[in-house]
Amino acid sequence: MRESEPGAGRVVLAATPIGNLGDASRRLIELLEEADVIAAEDTRRLHRLVQGLGVHPSGRVLSYHEHNEAAKTPELVDEVRSGRTVLLVTDAGMPSVSDPGYRLVEAAVAEGFTVTAVPGPSAVLTALALSGLPTDRFCFEGFLPRKAGERAARLAELGSERRTLVFFEAPHRLPAMLRAVVDSFGAERPIAVCRELTKTYEEVLRGTAGELADWAEGNEVRGEIAVVIGGAPEAPPVSAEDLVAAVNGLVSEGARLKDAVAAVAADAGASRRELYAAVLASR
Repeated sequence: MRESEPGAGRVVLAATPIGNLGDASRRLIELLEEADVIAAEDTRRLHRLVQGLGVHPSGRVLSYHEHNEAAKTPELVDEVRSGRTVLLVTDAGMPSVSDPGYRLVEAAVAEGFTVTAVPGPSAVLTALALSGLPTDRFCFEGFLPRKAGERAARLAELGSERRTLVFFEAPHRLPAMLRAVVDSFGAERPIAVCRELTKTYEEVLRGTAGELADWAEGNEVRGEIAVVIGGAPEAPPVSAEDLVAAVNGLVSEGARLKDAVAAVAADAGASRRELYAAVLASR
């Protein structure tokens, strides 16, 4: 672990409003006014933000987005090395969460510089909290792949995930995304589609995957969207009788008893010895 260089500055990741300017924190406003450098995902969006907040930045503003962050990161690290405060803001929410930020944090940490954050609005956590689905364990998956085959493969990987899932999706791709969820997870999987969170036309639709896929296909959906999906239901316990029947089925197809017991026990997470004894007892 490297210690911060004497006189070095710092990197600050600051969450910006996801819709309602009233959600801007006092610390965000202060840093927008005082930071030496503001790295913004979109400088035009930053201009609208500071205008709306009545803020007058004193530092240098530069563009920092997914297409130039690899090239711009060394420049920002140099600014920190020179003792300056670099404030990173994205279009909405917390930097580095489906937005630029990771590269800068990684580089600054590698140099031993201070990296801190101004927490605030988060579309992921807001959608999760409003979904009505379990919040004790969840995972964020960002955007699903655009291509149908790659999207189906990703959903197949998540088919047995027990935690609540949170995704982002573009409005024009929402119908295809929800139909793919139906195909992969079943029409009865609980879902919440959260649209325009914290904005004037905020809407949260809750129902099954099938219901919301039908809704999306029948409506022109607009706005920023987060989709929250309930985790996979717990598989019902398999009875000893079912395990014995599975072993006997494999044996009748030509498998050796020992191999059949091993295969069924491994699949069910059962004891080989106990299953073997149960099969013998059933004969």
